[in-house]
Amino acid sequence: MLSVLKNRTYRHLFTAQVIALVGTGLMTVALGLLAYELAGADAGAVLGSALAIKMLAYVGVAPVAQAFADQFPRRSLLVALDLVRAVVAICLPFVTEVWQIYLLIFVLQAASAGFTPTFQATIPDILPDEEDYTKALSLSRLAYDLESLISPMLAAALLTVISFHNLFAGTVLGFLVSAALVVSVRLPTTIPGPRRGIWDRTTRGTRIYLATPRLRGLLAISLAVSAAGAMVIVNTVVLVKARFGLGEVEVASALAAFGGGSMVAAFVLPSLLEKVADRTAMLTGATVLVVGTGIGALLPSYALLLPLWLIIGFGYSVAQTPSGRLLRRSAHAEDRPAIFAAHFALSHACWLICYPLAGRFGAVMGLPSTFIVMSLVGLAGVALTLWLWPASDPSDVAHDHPSLPPDHPHLRTHADQGRHHHQLILDDLHRIWPKG
Repeated sequence: MLSVLKNRTYRHLFTAQVIALVGTGLMTVALGLLAYELAGADAGAVLGSALAIKMLAYVGVAPVAQAFADQFPRRSLLVALDLVRAVVAICLPFVTEVWQIYLLIFVLQAASAGFTPTFQATIPDILPDEEDYTKALSLSRLAYDLESLISPMLAAALLTVISFHNLFAGTVLGFLVSAALVVSVRLPTTIPGPRRGIWDRTTRGTRIYLATPRLRGLLAISLAVSAAGAMVIVNTVVLVKARFGLGEVEVASALAAFGGGSMVAAFVLPSLLEKVADRTAMLTGATVLVVGTGIGALLPSYALLLPLWLIIGFGYSVAQTPSGRLLRRSAHAEDRPAIFAAHFALSHACWLICYPLAGRFGAVMGLPSTFIVMSLVGLAGVALTLWLWPASDPSDVAHDHPSLPPDHPHLRTHADQGRHHHQLILDDLHRIWPKG
């Protein structure tokens, strides 16, 4: 997996991602303490609202941001968005009102909604070989899991010598270092497509995404991932402290078990995906999530929670990590940023649905019933995947887009898929659309 770090450009971008993630993790801890300082016992409501604002920014801003992103050089855009996030982090320690938290969080997450899809769409251009790209996806998953473990521990250590307001300085530093690392490399030039109107550019990624069978299946997989993930993220603290009567260390350990399962999957996926089709692997991971969430309704003790969270973490990573491979196969280079932005928005829409379901049902119906509900939501996602994503789906980018104009280059019948595959090779050499 680590062999892809020999590529200097990818190595710098991966390092930028890791440092920015750690900085964001410090901000998460500091934001919780800031919310408590401002709102006291209502801090949970403040953080819940901030989380909802984050998801709304992701869902609403990502496609719009991408509509304008191709007008700017990638490197300049990524650096500018890192600097915007750094400026917001600088402002957070001086907040005195709850509404100011909401405003700053929206601006910061709107910048992230522009940054993250552009960053993700750049990696396939840097690592065109699918095996290398798969390793990069696993490394990215590993980075997210490590951040979830390292940031809280780092924050706890820092809080012994500084006030929580100073944790935001770590966030600022993370974004600034990320920007510097992006500046240090030359990124592939964005391939311009035909001139289009704002509305067409804004909705293009979503239209292509929803017209592609494998991507509709990916969205259904995202629903299953969100259902199980929301249950873990929202209700672990309730399970451990209210149901089992344990403390904060046990909460952290349970979340670490979930992250550990995901990390194990990140290590095994590159070799696994050489032998197993993406659809099979992702459906297997999603099924593990459905079964694991259902078993959660019967949890008798904390001792059994840890292995269950480990298994769910494994399924979580297996179900979602290969998504970048599907996105890369489903669009030409000029449409790739729009496709990644569409997935970013639509997958977070699933989280926007599942977060309040897990929280509200947990409070009203109790955790056993909520586990069953969220397992059923995940089961619906698996069933939709089986229906929407044909088992005979080819591994190349030949695919149907019935909602697009008849002369659109993505439209191909099954009869000419082989001819289209050879045409794609020529297209990549000439960087033009196929003429049909």
